[in-house]
This record gives sequence, C-alpha cells and structure tokens, in this order.
Amino acid sequence: MSEVDSITKRAIKSSLLIAGLIMLSNTVHAFEHQHTEFTKVLQNVVVSDDNKQTRVDYAKLNANPDPLNAYLVSLSAVSEQEYKTWSDMQQLSFLMNAYNGFTLKLIVDNYKSFASGEAESIRDLGSILRSPWKKEFFTLLGKKRHLDGIEHGMIREWFTYPRIHAALVCAAVSCPPLRNEAFVEDKVIAQLDDQMKLFLSDDTRNKVNLKEKQLVLSSIFKWYSNDFEKGYQGFNKIEDLIQAYQLDIANDAQEVEFLKTQKFTIDYFDYDWRLNDISTF
Repeated sequence: MSEVDSITKRAIKSSLLIAGLIMLSNTVHAFEHQHTEFTKVLQNVVVSDDNKQTRVDYAKLNANPDPLNAYLVSLSAVSEQEYKTWSDMQQLSFLMNAYNGFTLKLIVDNYKSFASGEAESIRDLGSILRSPWKKEFFTLLGKKRHLDGIEHGMIREWFTYPRIHAALVCAAVSCPPLRNEAFVEDKVIAQLDDQMKLFLSDDTRNKVNLKEKQLVLSSIFKWYSNDFEKGYQGFNKIEDLIQAYQLDIANDAQEVEFLKTQKFTIDYFDYDWRLNDISTF
C-alpha cells in the first residue's frame, strides 16, 4: 500500500468517525416533540369532574416536583438557533407547553404560601412593583424570561392563532381548563379547537341569558378581543367566534336559535383569580 493510499484511508476513516459522532450527538440531543414527560405530569395532577373545567392537585405535584422540573430543564436546554429550525407547529406547541409548565412551577415553588393561607391567588406572588407574570424565574431560548414574555412577546407576537386564549392557563379558577396532555405538533390545531369548545361550553365561564337577551362571556374575550378582530383564522370580530362555536355555547335548540339571530348584548363575568386547586372549587 502506498503512502498516499494509507493517508487517504485514514482521512476517510476520520471523516466517517466525525460524521458518526455528529449523528450520535444529534440523536442524543434531539428534542422530544411529543412532550411525553409533560403529558405524564399533567395526567398525574390534572383533575376533572365534568370534562369541561379542570383543577390541579398542587399538593400532589409539590410532593413530587422532580418530573416537572426535569421536563422544564429540557425546555431550557433548547437554544434559539435550534428552535428556529423547527416547524411552526413544533414552535407553537413548545411555547404553549412552556407557559403552562412554568406556571405550574411558579405555584409549586411558592406552595408553602398557598398551604399556609398567605397566598390565595397567583397574583399574591407579585409585588407592588412587579406582577408575578413579570418575574424572570426561568431560562428559555437562551435568555432569562418571564411568563408575560412567552404569552405576549412570543406566542401572540409570532403566531396568528386566537384560540391560544383557551389553552394558556394562569392558575386561576376562571382560566380555561388545563389540558391533561401536552400540546404536540401533529395535533395542536385540533387541540386548540377542542380547548375552545370545552371553555365555551362551560356555563360557569360563558353562558346564554335568554331572559336578558344577553351572552355573558369570560373576561378573557374582553381583554383579548383585539386578537379576534384581525382576520386570524377567519375571526374578524368576537361575533364570528360566537357563531363558529354556537353549538358549544348553547345548551339547547332554543339557545342555538337565539345565538343565530345575533340580537343580543355581550357582557362579561368577573374573573375569579383564586388558585385553580382541587381544594378551591
């Protein structure tokens, strides 16, 4: 074998070795887009009696926070560069799960305050100068972040899916139901649709009042009405959402016909900020 052939073979072996290491590295560090570990956490602590609203067993989660924390560490390990290589649905699912997951962590990290009665609401975890949604207590995409940053600076800024307002849960009684499974790329649009159906079908949060010729909605639709007026997903006004989900809002045929007329006023429920714990409601 000539010296040239020997050098060539060594170069080929080195190239193959490097390629193998790169492939192995990509395999080891590839993000798990089914968010399996988060689904396990949710199924363990999310409780529902009516298949519409859900509550969280925070005592149970507090007793064993390690699975949640391990999942959140995997989110924090994702770089902005890696995130940008993903599909839109992978990105959206990642951010919604991050919002709900880090909200759970905020409650668990302060569980003693709730258990002692010092805190009754997530709002009690803030201060005069800074709301709890502005606390930078986690890392995401390489930077220290707060919950408002995920919701308003990322999800609402980067995506055009108004139904996300039925999926992001800020740990309050009046919030939409916390889903007992993670949002995932191949199902996220159907999951968002299902979330909106569940939320609007809950009479304690959205209700027809035939006597007053009124539809009473969650305050969420007042606070974020602008997101339903931009033409996103076919919604140009809040009435478009009502018509799209009238069968879910209505309890019977009479209420369906009432909603079809669109001859009603819209009012909003007061928001119940108490913790969405199994002991609260």
